[in-house]
Amino acid sequence: MERSRWWHVAVVGIAVVLSALVALNNPTQFELIGGIGANAVFVIAWFLVGRHSPTSPAAATSFLIITIAVATIGTAMSPSMATIQCIGYPLIWVLSRQLRSAIIANIALATGVGVGLYISTDAVQALVIQGVSLTFSMALGLWITAMADRSSDRQRLLDELRSTQDRLAAVSRDAGIASERERLAREIHDTIAQDLTGLIMLIQRAQREVAAGREQSIAPQLALLEENARATLAETRALVAATSAVALDGGGIVEALERLGERFARETNVHVTVTATGSAALDRDTEVVLLRCAQEALANVRKHSGASSAVVTLAADSEQIRLDVVDDGAGFDLDSPAPGFGLGGMRDRLALVGGTLLLASSKQGTTLTATLPAGVSA
Repeated sequence: MERSRWWHVAVVGIAVVLSALVALNNPTQFELIGGIGANAVFVIAWFLVGRHSPTSPAAATSFLIITIAVATIGTAMSPSMATIQCIGYPLIWVLSRQLRSAIIANIALATGVGVGLYISTDAVQALVIQGVSLTFSMALGLWITAMADRSSDRQRLLDELRSTQDRLAAVSRDAGIASERERLAREIHDTIAQDLTGLIMLIQRAQREVAAGREQSIAPQLALLEENARATLAETRALVAATSAVALDGGGIVEALERLGERFARETNVHVTVTATGSAALDRDTEVVLLRCAQEALANVRKHSGASSAVVTLAADSEQIRLDVVDDGAGFDLDSPAPGFGLGGMRDRLALVGGTLLLASSKQGTTLTATLPAGVSA
């Protein structure tokens, strides 16, 4: 709307100026009537047809034809009307939909005004003046068109870039959601699920004692049930609060592994030995990874191996940290698909910190080895 208003002002303004030029140039009656009449037709054509040009190609074409005709006839009647080119050329470049159409309209306007000047003045130099005007209009119009095309290309590239950024943001957001889901799945499996499995086994043991008439022997198991339930509740709260492992709150990784081994032995009657070598300092995130690996390894010992003893060994130096969990159980076939989420989740957890997981198993037992570089953060 604002742009159309300025075009209204420009068209009316140039018509008023042209009429003044015609009137101030000592015109004959024929020239005065012809010049003012041509300006009146130009203004009327703009308000009837031209103002619809930005949205209607047919209106634009019709108005440009009228403008060229007005310029030709008006200049033939009064040479002062040649000044209409000042607005005629810009209108052509603005209203033409194609470059070819704009060039043809420029040539037609220059030719029409040139012919009109020759008729009204009988001066050959008018043709030279029109040649210069046409050249200037073509050069300026082509330059502006090229700049507009470049601007359109830049705008298109910017739009594509914004669209790509939006898609990347959506992909990143989805990847973040998926990653967080995987992290929560690993944490739930390695903590709450394992603790609940231990609780179920303790309850089953207590039920067997009751069924056998040994109710007096279940008191230690009830105490262990309460202890494990409280530990499970604490791990659940820590997971909800997105804090570090509760088992690490009482000290470092060695103390956490010792408590884990002691608790595991009480739950399963499997003797667990924990040893640690090396004095490299470990950050809390690395300790969490090691603790989760040890929890999963012992959970597999409880569920699958039938072992009577297990050894947990932690070795750390300035280059790498290694956790070994060895049991004397029945072993398993390494080529068979691993059920559940445990081993896959452990590999994913280690991969996030550049670590690896190795398994060796035979009828004499299974060895699980988790290795990760020192100085990394999960």
